[in-house]
Parts: sequence; structure tokens; C-alpha cells
Amino acid sequence: MSRDPFTLDVIQQALSAIADEMFVVFKRTAMSPIIYEVLDVGTGITDPDGNMVSSGAGIPGFVGVLDKCVQHLLRLLPKESIRPGDIYITNDPYYGGVTHLNDAVLAMPVFADGRLVAWVANIGHWSDVGGSVPGSMAVDARDIYAEGLRLPAIKLIDAGVANEAVLAILAANSRLPDFLRGDLWSAIASLRKGNERIVRLVASYGQDDFAAAIADYFDYAERHARAGLAKLPKGRFPLEEAMDDGTVWRAIIEITDDSFTVDVRDAPDQRALPFNTSRDGALVAAQLIFKMATSPDTVCNAGSYRPLRFLTRPGSIFDTIEPAPHGYYSEIRIRLADMLWHRLAQAAPEMFPAGHFASICGTVIAGRHPQTGRRYTMVEPQMGGWGATATRDGNSAMYSSNHGETFNCPVEIAEARYGFTFQRYALSDEAGGDGLHKGGPGMLIEYAIGGSETSLSAGYTRNKAPVWGSAGGEAGTTNRIEVDHHAGRHESYAFVSGLRLEAGDIVRIITARGGGWGKAT
Repeated sequence: MSRDPFTLDVIQQALSAIADEMFVVFKRTAMSPIIYEVLDVGTGITDPDGNMVSSGAGIPGFVGVLDKCVQHLLRLLPKESIRPGDIYITNDPYYGGVTHLNDAVLAMPVFADGRLVAWVANIGHWSDVGGSVPGSMAVDARDIYAEGLRLPAIKLIDAGVANEAVLAILAANSRLPDFLRGDLWSAIASLRKGNERIVRLVASYGQDDFAAAIADYFDYAERHARAGLAKLPKGRFPLEEAMDDGTVWRAIIEITDDSFTVDVRDAPDQRALPFNTSRDGALVAAQLIFKMATSPDTVCNAGSYRPLRFLTRPGSIFDTIEPAPHGYYSEIRIRLADMLWHRLAQAAPEMFPAGHFASICGTVIAGRHPQTGRRYTMVEPQMGGWGATATRDGNSAMYSSNHGETFNCPVEIAEARYGFTFQRYALSDEAGGDGLHKGGPGMLIEYAIGGSETSLSAGYTRNKAPVWGSAGGEAGTTNRIEVDHHAGRHESYAFVSGLRLEAGDIVRIITARGGGWGKAT
């Protein structure tokens, strides 16, 4: 057994490469543009106890789900029931799913010589899982039962054999069964590739060196996190912010030499509307901000978060109790991250950029293609403006902080898949975000609906309160989605679902400009 640093590093880099290969398999074999173009997915590897070891490219807010899902599975499952070739699935935030019912998490145990050595997991957005509206994202859902099919951490593949009854249930509960099947099997292929690679890796270096490399990887990430923590201002930083709906969120950040504590116990009560998140989902927001603040340029694994403490109150919007709905959990999570970011920027403006558009701006349009008559569901996040920093203007039209390496769906793909006609695709010229350094512009997108039986669902937060500036910089603008009906009626929305659209209607997306930094000279 070598334990030399070179061998450990080779194993660590191999684990990172395996997670990336899982990501590539997922995106290249999926059927839905939300996966193969937008890359609304995440892949990762955990140790046998569910601690994150490495992750592929993709959405940070998704990658942060995977370890929590595996840990939940381990709490639910008898250890003797876990066998080689098994694959588990959940989409339920009350059973390890963390997000909402559209996001399916699959996890597979990895065995070497009869011993559990790791887990591989992935998550991807499914375009439709039933519920009251196409796309399964109703803004008026009063409980999770109204949001679609729930999968409570069940065994999808048993020792390599698919559970055909479960597959049939999945297909029967989706308006797009072919797409669901295609995306599901691409996720399975991704896991099997990861499993194969890890088994080979362990065979090459042995279980002892494999386990030692993971432990060393955690320690390495912790050292960098603590080095970054040492540079942050110390103290107790209370914060509060008014949301678009008039509620006030309150939290406390407390930073010491040894820990970074986020306390959201004074959060509003959970709602009988889909504007809640699970405790694990809120934890992802805190982890995102902690990583950004301490060690944004180094590896991210379980060791990265050893100094982080997170306090919640069950029954609040950040720690829901069943059966609260979760359809627009993403807007709750991203606004929590943005609020924590804002307070850190107030404490250390030189270290943090001004605010960005801080919304997923999730847009779902479902209908029938005007030429083929085939059902489709377009699911897309939107890009927006980022805040300026102490040294430069903000970035133009980037995805949100929670979204990471996500891409817009090319116009050619969208027009072919959905039958839209794009009228405009440009940076927004709305005024705002002035300062010594100016906030980056958001997007202006217009497209004409082409088919029939079309409906719109959307969730855009920061619709009333503009993006915050920093160090004396001016506020940015707001997010919204507009519809110009061909009959002459104009409407503007922040949240809407099941809105009927007809051929010739114009959908217009306007995302916010980022906040400015410093007073203009």
C-alpha cells in the first residue's frame, strides 16, 4: 500500500474525470433539449456514506442535491437490501429528492469485491410528471399532491433488472412519455458508466488506497475552505429583506475563526403554495455562498463544508413539513442565496460583486408543433445581468449563481422542436445599475407562438424589488415575462401557470440588469 501523494492524486483526479464522463454520457444520450442543450443536470460521486467526493459539470444547485439524496437513501434502506446493479430513483423532496417533482435523482451503489465503496448519482429535469398543468409547475398548487407523480425513493433497477411496473407507472403519468423514457435511460446509462469506471479504478489501486485518497481529498478541500474563512470579516451579521410578495425574510450570518454559521430559524412559515424548499434545498443555498466566499477556485467536496453550520426551523419556508408544495423551490433557494450574498457584500464590498438578477426565470411553454402535431414542452431557465465588482463592470446575460455551467437553447433547435418564430434575441437596454462600475444588462427575447393547445407557466422573482447595488452603486432593474395576444391584449407576469396562448401571440422575456458598484465619478 503506497499512500504516496502521487498515487492519491491520480485516484482523486480519476474520480473527477469519472464524474465528468458521467455528465457527458447523460447530455449526449438524453432526448429533451432541457438536458442535451441547456444541461439542466448534475452528476456526482459520493463515498459509501453519501459524502460528496467529486462532481461533473452542470448546475451547482443540482450537484449539491446528490450527496443529500444518497444520505437519505441510506437512512431509509436496510443495508442488506442494497446490491450490485441496483439503481434507486426519487423525485420527492420528502424522500431525498430535495428540489421538486420535475427533478429525478437516480443513485447507484458501487461494489468492489462484494464491498460498497462508493455511490454514483445524477439528477435531471423531466419536462412533465403529471399534475394540473403541462410542465407540472402550477403556481396555485396547494399541496405536493397537486404537482404530479411522487417517487418516494424506490428501487428502479433490481440487481440489473428493470422494474417494468415502475417504468409503466412513470410513462402513464407523463404527457410526454417518450421523452421521459429517453431521459430516464440516459440517466441510467450515465450511472452505469460511472460504476464501470470506479470498479476499474479500485481494481487498479486497491480498496485501501481508494479510501485513503477520498479521505485525503476531503482534508485538502477543508484546508482551502478554512484558509478562505480566515480572510472573511468576523462577527455577527443580522440581515432582512422584503420579498416581492411583501413578506420579510430574516437571517443571521455569524463568522468566527473556526466556523461560518447561517441561521434562518426566523424565516416565514411554510405556505400552502409552491414557494417553499426542503431543509436540504436551503442548505444548498448556504453551501453555495460559503463556497463562493471561501474557496471558489478549488475542488468542491464534503470537506469544503466542514466549517459550515446551518440552522433552520421545521415548518418554515426553508424547512418544510409534508405536504407543502415545492414547484417553485428554485426561486426560494436563489433568493436566500442572494440575501446572504447581499449581507456579505455589505460587510466586505471589496470582496463581493453587487447583486445579479437572482431568479431562475423558469419558463415552460407546452403545446403541439404546428407542422407535426406532436406534443412538446419547452422548459428553460433564462439569463440575466450580473452585478459590477470593485474592479469591473458586471457580466452581460449570464445564468444565475445557482445555475453554473448552463446554456441557452439555440434558436435553431427551439424553432425546430417547438415551432416558435423568434422575433428578437438581444441584450436589454433598460436603464439602471449605474456606478463607478456598471451592472451588466439582462436579456430581451421575443418569439411568436406557432402551434395549438399552447399554455404558458413561468416563475420570475425579483419582479418588484430591483437588483441591489453595492458600495454606493445604483440598483439594477427587475425581471418579467409579457404576453402580447394577437387580439390586442397585453399582460405582464411574475408567476403564472396554465395561461392559454394562441398562434401569433408574442411572448416577451425581459430579465434584470445587475447592480452597480461604487458611486459614479
